[in-house]
Amino acid sequence: MSQKLMALVEQASMKADVPKFDIGDSVDVHTKILEGNKERVQVFSGVVIARSGSGTREMFVVRRIVAGEGVERKFPLHSPKIEKIEVKRSSVVRRAKLYFLRERSGKAVRLKERRVVGR
Repeated sequence: MSQKLMALVEQASMKADVPKFDIGDSVDVHTKILEGNKERVQVFSGVVIARSGSGTREMFVVRRIVAGEGVERKFPLHSPKIEKIEVKRSSVVRRAKLYFLRERSGKAVRLKERRVVGR
């Protein structure tokens, strides 16, 4: 009984328009930022290196290089602060977590692009 009740409560707070993206995809995450009494949208672009959790607790980690330094940010997938997620390109990966990219720099960070037939 409590499992069904929890599922109903979680269903109410889950987003319906979450795009399908996988590990290794390059994404733009549009996040709402509150500065004083003004709200603006900030874009965080990078590669999805991990996904974890399920339901309302699902999270994903995006990594990008800024001024030669690696920056990672963890986002809750169903957060109201995330306005939208745009998938820019998909990559071929053979792992569930791409933590090995942390030790790489330059051209070694590149991932092979996944070609979709029929688009």
